[in-house]
Amino acid sequence: QVVAPHGRTPDLLRRDAPSDRAALPDQGRSGALAWGGVAEKEEYGASSRTNQLGERACVVPLENTQGTMFSPKIIPLEEGWTNEIKAKAIDVLEEMLNNGFDKRSQQLFAPKEYVQTYTTCYNMCTQRSPYNWSEQLYQRHGDTICAYLTDTVLPALGHQRGEFLLTELTKRWANHKIMNRWMQKFFMYLDRYYVKHHSLPTLDVAGLKHFKTLVYNEVKKDAVAAIIALVDAERDGSIIDRGLVKHCVELLEAMGMGSLDAYVSDFEDQLLVSSKEYYKRKSLEWVESDDTPTYLIKAERALDAEKARVSNYLNSASEPKLLRVCELEILELRETTLLEKDGSGCRALLQNDRAADLARMYRLFSRVPNGLPPMAQLVKAHVEAMGNDVITRREARLDAGEKDSNQDPGFVKELLALHDKYLGVVAEQFAGNSLFQKALKEAFVEFVNRDVGKFTNAELMSSFCDRILKSGGEKLSDEDVEAYLEKTVQLFSYLTDKDLFAEIYRNQLAKRLLNQRSASDDAERLMIGKLKLRCGSQFTGKMEGMLNDLAIAADHQADFDAALPGLLAAQPSASSDSAQPAVAPPEFAVQVLTTGYWPSFPAVDARLPPEIVACTTIFKTYYDKKNSKRRLSWMYALGNATVKGTFHQKPKAGATKPGPPKTFDFQIVTLQAVVLLALGADASATRQTWDYEAIRARVELPDDHLKRVLHSLACSKYKLLLKTPAGNTIKQSDKFKLNAGFSCPMRKVRIPMANLDESHNPKRVEEDRTVAIEAAVVRIMKARKTLDHQQLLAEVLSQLAFFRPNPKVIKRRIEALIDREYLERDPDTPNSYRYLA
Repeated sequence: QVVAPHGRTPDLLRRDAPSDRAALPDQGRSGALAWGGVAEKEEYGASSRTNQLGERACVVPLENTQGTMFSPKIIPLEEGWTNEIKAKAIDVLEEMLNNGFDKRSQQLFAPKEYVQTYTTCYNMCTQRSPYNWSEQLYQRHGDTICAYLTDTVLPALGHQRGEFLLTELTKRWANHKIMNRWMQKFFMYLDRYYVKHHSLPTLDVAGLKHFKTLVYNEVKKDAVAAIIALVDAERDGSIIDRGLVKHCVELLEAMGMGSLDAYVSDFEDQLLVSSKEYYKRKSLEWVESDDTPTYLIKAERALDAEKARVSNYLNSASEPKLLRVCELEILELRETTLLEKDGSGCRALLQNDRAADLARMYRLFSRVPNGLPPMAQLVKAHVEAMGNDVITRREARLDAGEKDSNQDPGFVKELLALHDKYLGVVAEQFAGNSLFQKALKEAFVEFVNRDVGKFTNAELMSSFCDRILKSGGEKLSDEDVEAYLEKTVQLFSYLTDKDLFAEIYRNQLAKRLLNQRSASDDAERLMIGKLKLRCGSQFTGKMEGMLNDLAIAADHQADFDAALPGLLAAQPSASSDSAQPAVAPPEFAVQVLTTGYWPSFPAVDARLPPEIVACTTIFKTYYDKKNSKRRLSWMYALGNATVKGTFHQKPKAGATKPGPPKTFDFQIVTLQAVVLLALGADASATRQTWDYEAIRARVELPDDHLKRVLHSLACSKYKLLLKTPAGNTIKQSDKFKLNAGFSCPMRKVRIPMANLDESHNPKRVEEDRTVAIEAAVVRIMKARKTLDHQQLLAEVLSQLAFFRPNPKVIKRRIEALIDREYLERDPDTPNSYRYLA
């Protein structure tokens, strides 16, 4: 009897009404039945119902008499299975799978058909024991799938081979997925309760396992062989059905039940073995028939094809494994043969500038473990050979009789071009890889420090920079100057004797600055900045000080010019008691240099003419007043002068009288001016003849300086002195007189003088190195306290960046430090030293 709330009359529903049961088949938990809008929960004493409006009604159980309208109808197992589930669902499903179905249809079963089957399964699973058929239905679900696979699928696959097997297998796999999905829907209630309560495989997993056990395990060997055959066919250029292979791979992945175990063990391992054999065979064919560039083109195409193959139909996890196998067979095992192949190996490609082939070679061998070092060694050997050829050509020129000089711009430009070329190869073809940068550096270090002839490569490079930076040297634009300087500094970085280069460069810089021969202060600072960037401020400190001295010189000169009128006014009174009247100084300028910055030039003493004495005296008076604690040392050998000379020109043809006098401005060094002013002081100087000893007594110059001064005035293009006997050497028996008939089409005449000074002082370089070695030893020992000889030697060599001394020299400096009690030998440990505080 049903009592409805609020006086409503409930609908009397029969529990065995199938149409009502089918309305809402899927309810919450076991023992609950639902139809229409009422949910019923059976309990021991009474049951309650809640209708669609949420109103509760009290259900009072009636007396359970046989045949009453509320008694449930028990569904026997065979009746429910045979008449309902198998006949109306499973048989229909199998027929559609075997005969095909309308692909335009969204579902195989209409909702009403599906719900009927589901409801039957539901009712059979919710009946009270002993009529609860959950276990039997779960068993028959599996048996049905196994029977279909055994009776229908396996016979269809048994007589297929190759690609036809794969086609039929993918078709049957697609059918199985459809069958498995619908069987899971029909028996869904088993998944929700029975499977969970008994910890059994879900219906979907069980269906996959049946397919794997009955079908996949039977055909996988032939199927995998067929897949690999298709892959090999595509490698040989055939067109294959990639979609078919992709579906087969998806089947292999599914057989792993959530992992790739089946894919890897059943297919991938065999694919890798097959690929290894395939490319082993192919690589042997290619290496025999093709040159290295052609081989590498084929190898790159093969690797790209394998990568695309993975993308098209293989699992992405196979890519690194497959590529590694291919790289091993195609590249790694053939690397030595390819790199050293005559006429087309790495060195041949470098020789012939095959940029694209070199870039491809780098790309491919960079994929191989330890593939680049052998290539880098070949690059190093090639660059070193090219550099040695340049050195050898210079040596051959010198052996052939060419004059050795510190000016060899062609040789330096060859080295710069070589470095520029292979620096570009490393940057572009080899992607700036550090291995090739190191190979390039080692190759250049090897031959750049190989000196031939009298002059070192460091001196040749410094002289090349001097030629570029000096006015009247190379005619280059600012951009070209900067480019050459940058390339030269790059080449300089390979020198082991960087301190030697610095000493030579500093001497040449000093001469450019003091002789006003520097083309551009900006270019000078640019070069010093590049050296500073490479070697640090300690390396360029003195050079920067030289430039700063000249920058300050302008202020000094302005102050002196302002004070000069006062100094000149005071000069006559100071000389009133003198026997000779004071000589007014000519226009002059003085550069004050800081001794520590500039090279140590030898001081040359001479008897100065009154004009120059007046200049030095008045400036010394000014400077002593301004800087009382500083001492001036005059460097006459570094000064410049402009001397005016008037000469009568030769008479024209047919004339008896000489031509009108012509005045010339001679641009000469101070020592030349001293000699000219001494010889031309008398009115009869043009007719007077001087022997060598008389000139030396008059100017009091040392022989070596006097000889080169006389040589420049008597043996150069413009001869202000006539020498008897004529010749290009100065002897103490020679006689000289002024060239009264001097003539030149130019008004300003520059008369250079040979510079007998060395470009650097080797003794000073050695002294500086000695100090650097000793400082490094003391610095290391002060930090380490105790060290054995070999370790100390290694650390000293690592700290000395500007030169590489001979280990014997270091040992001698250690002995000297022991003598001076900076170090002592460890009495307990042989070949060890201790620092003495």
